[in-house]
Amino acid sequence: MSEKHYAYLNLSLAMILVGSSVVAGKIMVDELPVFMASALRFALALVILLPIVRLREGGLPRLSGRTWAKLAVQSLCGSFLFTVFLLYGLTLTGPASAGIITSTTPACMGLIAWLFLKDRPSRKVLTGILLSMAGVLVINLVQAAPHGAPGGANPVLGNLLVLAAVLFESLFLLIRKTVPEPLSPLAVSTIISLFGLLWFLPMGIYEAVHADLAAISATGWLVVFYYGAFVTVLAYLFWFAGITKVPPSTAGVFTAIMPVSALVLSALVLHEPIGWQQLTGCACVLGGIVLISR
Repeated sequence: MSEKHYAYLNLSLAMILVGSSVVAGKIMVDELPVFMASALRFALALVILLPIVRLREGGLPRLSGRTWAKLAVQSLCGSFLFTVFLLYGLTLTGPASAGIITSTTPACMGLIAWLFLKDRPSRKVLTGILLSMAGVLVINLVQAAPHGAPGGANPVLGNLLVLAAVLFESLFLLIRKTVPEPLSPLAVSTIISLFGLLWFLPMGIYEAVHADLAAISATGWLVVFYYGAFVTVLAYLFWFAGITKVPPSTAGVFTAIMPVSALVLSALVLHEPIGWQQLTGCACVLGGIVLISR
């Protein structure tokens, strides 16, 4: 397998795991407060990552203050702001509307990369982006159809919050490309998780003090473990291993796998139905990936 195709595999696996966070997040938030659950997620991730980075790389690397600041901002965008804006946006708008908005992540990444990283996508990459976006939009528009107009207590505000979450996720996925110093995926994942814990810890402690911990089931704790070990540790390792090997516009296409993964796993775990329309959308997304990776 070539280095390029190995990067594609890493990016795909990362987005499959991120897609699984939709199912895991629904189960987790039903039993645990948002900030407390997120703080536990990153604490668990660090329990796994710190000994490994110590054993394999001798500890965290020495970095410039500028790089530490960039990684702190990256964690703030993806680990903290994306999670907070998305979850609170979903309390105000319907999930179908939120799904349509999150489908714009590849386009948002491509636009940011074009404007700020001077990464002008080729015609083939642009076609792959459009095909992937079309597939994701098909999935979400079909899901929206039975429900009619967007629901929620304040759909306009909720949609704006979800749109902000898309922007923060796009920034999170791209900021790594701006760090000039060589960093291993393991080191970056550890540093991002460390900052993630710091961002969530104050409110997490407050919620833990006021939460009824005895009411949390074994399933709730298992989902927290899955979120920390798989959605955080493995997804970060896969993404950071792939993002440095491909152009940002190409990496953006692979974010379209996330809602497809969420759809399939929702059907398998939450027993939500899948029709031919959803399968058509998935085929478009996979077609975009194949077009880019050839």
